[in-house]
Amino acid sequence: MPTWQGVSEFVSVAELGSFTRAARALDLSVAQVSREVTRLEQRLHVQLLYRTTRQLTLTESGQLYLQHCRQLLDGLDEAERALSLHQAVPQGRLKLTAPVAYGESHIAPLITAFLQQYPALDIQLNLTNQVLDLVAEGYDLAIRLGHLAESSLVARRLASRRQHVCAAPAYLQRHGLPNSLSELDGHNCLLGSNDFWHLQEGGKRRLLRVKGSLRCNSGHALTHAALQGVGIVQLPDYYVARHLHSGALVELLTAYREPDEGIWALYPHNRQLSPKVRMLVDYLAECLPAFNPLLPAAGGQILPAR
Repeated sequence: MPTWQGVSEFVSVAELGSFTRAARALDLSVAQVSREVTRLEQRLHVQLLYRTTRQLTLTESGQLYLQHCRQLLDGLDEAERALSLHQAVPQGRLKLTAPVAYGESHIAPLITAFLQQYPALDIQLNLTNQVLDLVAEGYDLAIRLGHLAESSLVARRLASRRQHVCAAPAYLQRHGLPNSLSELDGHNCLLGSNDFWHLQEGGKRRLLRVKGSLRCNSGHALTHAALQGVGIVQLPDYYVARHLHSGALVELLTAYREPDEGIWALYPHNRQLSPKVRMLVDYLAECLPAFNPLLPAAGGQILPAR
């Protein structure tokens, strides 16, 4: 009688190209994944994978078996999604990813509130600034910020974010107030992960190369440096808006500010959106715009999930 044992492990290893990555995606140990694939090969009496210390490739039999197994697993996923349509209360695993800083300040508190409303859910939230492969790594949903690259994923806009160029009053007292983009050449511009700031001039988007004495991939660290009067910074509202509200930072060059960017929910287009994912996306779309970053306390009202 046919059995599913080892099939999911084999497909994950074949598609991700690594026992380690497959184990991470399946939330299993590497040893267990390797053991299940070996048992599958023994049961089928055929070698599915060529294994070396540096490379992992499919045999001809493995390629054929993968094609059929992928279809079976997709069919099983669709069957479970169809069944979940009849469930009034969301339950089961829900796996999503979000950027670190925005995820900590905005997404995680809302996930907590959503989980309190639906305790039968098992939510896995991975905060990372890496762009993950949602399909290959088994994610139901991703939260992405700003301009989106072309992809086959479905995107729904949840809210907006605004980039602010700002500095501390102490810095401006020492170095003066820049009134045009060209005057930024004479200022210490604190840098993130690239050399450009996103601005707008004459109704057109402009990437302006800036330079300064500090480069850091942490928005919180750059905010702290700006508050200490080290230089001028460009950061999204969820880092600096409450400091702008208190007067600890002063906004600059507002005439050159780029239009607000999107905050997006992304999910695979070729899969039926399950009710639990749809309900979470709807909840985020309702709550995220209510987060008022101008309030002295970070975060806004958290609404009850419905």
